[in-house]
Order: sequence, then C-alpha cells, then structure tokens
Amino acid sequence: MSTDHATLWVMAVIGLATVIRSALGFGEALVAVTLLALIIPVEVAAPLAVLVSVTVAALVLISDWRDVHPGGAGRLILATVPGIPVGLMMLTMASESIVKAILAAVIIPFATYRLFGRSRFELHDDRLAWLFGFGAGVMGGAYGMNGPPLVVYAALRRWPPARFRATLQGYFLPASLVGMVGYWAAGLWVPEVTRYYLWNLPVIAAATALGRNIGRRMGGGRFLAYVHIGLAAIGGLLLFQALRGFGQSL
Repeated sequence: MSTDHATLWVMAVIGLATVIRSALGFGEALVAVTLLALIIPVEVAAPLAVLVSVTVAALVLISDWRDVHPGGAGRLILATVPGIPVGLMMLTMASESIVKAILAAVIIPFATYRLFGRSRFELHDDRLAWLFGFGAGVMGGAYGMNGPPLVVYAALRRWPPARFRATLQGYFLPASLVGMVGYWAAGLWVPEVTRYYLWNLPVIAAATALGRNIGRRMGGGRFLAYVHIGLAAIGGLLLFQALRGFGQSL
C-alpha cells in the first residue's frame, strides 16, 4: 500500500474508532489497533491509539465533566494500579490466546444475556468497583485491554448514557496518560506516531463531535442495547484473535 493510501486508511480507521468511542464511551482501542495494524506496525498503531484515546477523553470531559461519577471513577482508577503488575506477570506466564479465549467466554454470554434476557440485577453502589478496577488493571497490564471490565461495571450500575460515557472518560484519561508515559519510556513514542497523530487532529475533533451527537440521540434503553452489542462484538474479536493464535501455534 502506498504512503498516501496508508495515510487515508489511518484517517478512516481513527475517524471510525473515535465516533464509536465518543458515542458509547469505549470500544475504540480494539477497533483502531486491529485495523491500523493491517497497514502500519503494531508498535506504531498501539501508541497512536492511546494518544487518540487521551485526546478524545479530554475533548469529552471539557464539556461533560459534571456528569462524571467521581466515586466510581476514583475507585476504579485506584483499584487498577495493583492490577497492572499482576497483568504484566500474566503476560510472561500465560498464553495470550488462552487469556483472550477466557475473556471472550465471559464477555459474549454476559452481553448476549443482557441483550435478550430479563435480568434485573444491578449494582446499587460502588462497593464492588475495586473488583472491576483490579480486573481492568490486570487486562490493561497484560494486553492493553482495560475497557471490558469497566464497561461491564458501568452497565451493571445502570448509569444513564451521559454519566456512563463521562465516567469512563474520567477513567481513560489518566489511564491513557500513564500508558503514553510507558510508551515514551520504552522508546515507542517515535516521530511516526506524532506525525500520524497531528495529521489526524481535525479528524479526531470532527469524529468526536459526530459521536457525541449520535450518543445524545440515544435513549437509556437503546444506549444500553448498543453497549451490549459493542461488548459482544469485542468478545467476538477477542475470540477470533484467540483462535488465530491457536492456529498459528499448531
């Protein structure tokens, strides 16, 4: 693929991922990294996706910071910290394909049941936030996938759409900043990452505005339905990656 075509592909992927993130509050990382890695090195795709995550979270919080649930976001962030070293240990000890398969086996049934079942179960307070935050830290430290445990928690809390999106951004902004510090320390924040990022700033701004407009048009029930569809899609992608990993190891 030529340089011009690669740049257009990167812009299209970042635009799509940003719309998804700003409309639902999550989901852009797997979409962006998976599609970007088709045409640029994953060592560039991953930090680029995190840098975009920082920007989207900041743009959303500028106007929606009042909707953040501080108790939930604070507990999730604090619980993430001890989970990160556990995730790093898992990265060296457990097969990535096995972990992704297990995560998919949890996410897909949960999302499917919440879509089609009649469960009235919900979390009425933040006492269990530490459990989901720790899980996010483990998955983030191992594979950069903080999102699924957080989305499950927010869905069980049954927050209205505005609080759901804003609180997740209140988590993702500091978490992504720490991630970028890690990429910089590891020498992965290279000039190519910055160049792609600067080229895509207008795309990010426009896609964030579009996604927020789409999100505002969703009622609470419809929003949760899309959240669970998004979770199921992430689970399906994780399962696909796990099966591909198993196939490559045979």
